[in-house]
Amino acid sequence: MINRKSFIRAIGMAAAMATLTLGVAAPASAGAGADRRVRIINDTRVTMTQFYASSVDADDWEEDILGNDVLRPGRSVRINIDDGTGECYFDFKAVFADGDVLVRERVNVCSISEYRYR
Repeated sequence: MINRKSFIRAIGMAAAMATLTLGVAAPASAGAGADRRVRIINDTRVTMTQFYASSVDADDWEEDILGNDVLRPGRSVRINIDDGTGECYFDFKAVFADGDVLVRERVNVCSISEYRYR
């Protein structure tokens, strides 16, 4: 059985192949030197207990970036999303104290400085 991230990755790879076929692909080093620090803002009324940012190429979620910390409502934290690969696109996953889980796919961390949960 294929997991969700693998399926999404396969679709993304197919789209990339189609782009390459059309000859309009961006250079491989498009994200080189880009700032990948993103301020995560919790504008909800519920405490965020876990936050994950995994490269779109990853099959599974990386470790919880918040660790033992939490992100209370109205608060923010600045996170360096740079994993050393030069990748700009990451999937975000936020877990909240009430059990809600919010996933956002293909966030371009090279082009944003903040991401807000509402």
